[in-house]
Amino acid sequence: MDASRSEHGVAQSIAQALIEGFNKHYRIFRETSRRAKESFEAADWQGQLTAVRERVQFYDDRVNETGDRLRQEFDADSLDDATWQRVKLQYIGMLINHRQPELAETFFNSVTTKILHRSYFNNDYLFARPAISTEFIDSFPPVYSSYYPQDRGLRRTIKTVIEDFDWERAFEDLDRDVDFVMRSILQTLGEWPVMEVNCQIQVLYSAFYRNKTAYIIGKAVNGYQEYPFALAIRHSERGMLYVDTILFDAWRISLLFSLSRAYFLVDMEVPSGYVQFLRSIMPNKPRSELYTMLGLGKQGKTGFFRDLLAHLRHSNDQFIVAPGIRGLVMLVFTLPSYPYVFKIIKDVFGASKNMDRATVKRKYVMVKQVDRVGRMADTLEFSYGALPLSRFHPDLLQEMRDLAPSSFEIEGDSVIIKHFYIERRMTPLNIYLDHASEEKTEHAVREYGNAIRELAIANIFPGDMLWKNFGVTRYGRVVFYDYDEIEYMTDMNFRAIPPAPYEEMEMSGEPWYSAGPMDVFPEEFATFLLGQPRIRKAFLKHHRDLLNPKFWQQAQEQIRAGYVEDFYPYPQELRFRNQFAQSDAAAPDGTTKET
Repeated sequence: MDASRSEHGVAQSIAQALIEGFNKHYRIFRETSRRAKESFEAADWQGQLTAVRERVQFYDDRVNETGDRLRQEFDADSLDDATWQRVKLQYIGMLINHRQPELAETFFNSVTTKILHRSYFNNDYLFARPAISTEFIDSFPPVYSSYYPQDRGLRRTIKTVIEDFDWERAFEDLDRDVDFVMRSILQTLGEWPVMEVNCQIQVLYSAFYRNKTAYIIGKAVNGYQEYPFALAIRHSERGMLYVDTILFDAWRISLLFSLSRAYFLVDMEVPSGYVQFLRSIMPNKPRSELYTMLGLGKQGKTGFFRDLLAHLRHSNDQFIVAPGIRGLVMLVFTLPSYPYVFKIIKDVFGASKNMDRATVKRKYVMVKQVDRVGRMADTLEFSYGALPLSRFHPDLLQEMRDLAPSSFEIEGDSVIIKHFYIERRMTPLNIYLDHASEEKTEHAVREYGNAIRELAIANIFPGDMLWKNFGVTRYGRVVFYDYDEIEYMTDMNFRAIPPAPYEEMEMSGEPWYSAGPMDVFPEEFATFLLGQPRIRKAFLKHHRDLLNPKFWQQAQEQIRAGYVEDFYPYPQELRFRNQFAQSDAAAPDGTTKET
């Protein structure tokens, strides 16, 4: 009996140490997210970028810290199976009234998988499945606030919604902005609907901060009809606030949450409540992506892998080598029925790649720390993932044996991949251009140049700018996805090609100038990018300046001066200042009336 009590006490103490580690993590996470409001009010854009970059490391720091504590205080590496099972049961008891139980379960997994052998990676010891429901968790402050326009009128209600966020900076002209919102609503609906008795406007309690914008996200519920919306709040040239636009379409709102953009800073006591609300607006957006975009990347990974395993149970196609030109660093494969690609670092790189595995990993971490401005695909990084051996095509297994034998092993009926990345699948730009019409070619080439331009302004130099390293999304947007050669713009040296000493040397085809490892000659881009006449024509029409070092040098100057560029995740024509003339805003055809 005494031994049993002792073992029970050890398990309880370990569970307590685990929950303390998670609570510390989430406290720091919330403090960082809460300060986003202060940074927005102070127009501290560099502070916002720093917060997003530093927050990425918080989770791993707490996991390592907690793992070290378990080893030092409880000799965790030598605990028996029964004790670990008791630890999980004790931990579940501590989550009954917890406000972030799903995150705490994932934290438990992250710590214990650093201690236990992977043979323990099942629901007896870890949270392979969720144990605690995230439905109806009480929250203070509440997940969302409700407003009743039939009591005060729609116009006054909208104004109250905005004022309730209590930003320290004054609005330039809030009445004008509300007029714009009212006019946009009328244009969208065509006519004012009759308000039902239970009509209400539900607004998520915390604003969503990213780059230079704060977003108010909510929905109007009128009987059986629901109308999602997102209000974008920005700083004017005079340093005051204004409403830049309102988005109504669920698909446009979902683009705010694209994984090609930086994560939001949002203060949430009950994150599952925010995800549930967002899913009511964007039902086609996976929960895993929403968690990731809220800065909760580990929870996003947990949800993604559970979804993947569920998909494998309900499909029968095989993993195959991804179509397209083979990369020199990554072995890429895909599951045709699932919209993602899987990337493994090869054991030996192509001769032109002067780097090692550690460098590649650092580049992928870098992608998570920067503002991806809608032009870089986010990646999910996994270690020791087990996938069914029967689902691997023999040709893929052979390629893995040939190119990355140290990165996987076969154990029973599973392929254990020791380290890999997952990205959303896109059509490679080179393949897209091979079959594109003249109109689509011009659009894609313009998008390609815009992607390079915007990444440069955001302090990212792609390095390898070949067409195959960019993809086309289902919305026709061009996104970069090959990161082994990315660098910060400020680390590069952009140079003009010096004149040849004599004409014969220029005609020889051999360079007559020296180049350091960080030297870049933009004039050379045309040689390897613009071989096809139709592509060359489109590129020179829209992006000739990218072939001149002056563009790149000016971008560097702005970055070093601390300037943060504006990046809009919605079309310019949707901005109120472009939609409505100032003279028209004063009396927008009756939309200032109480409705």
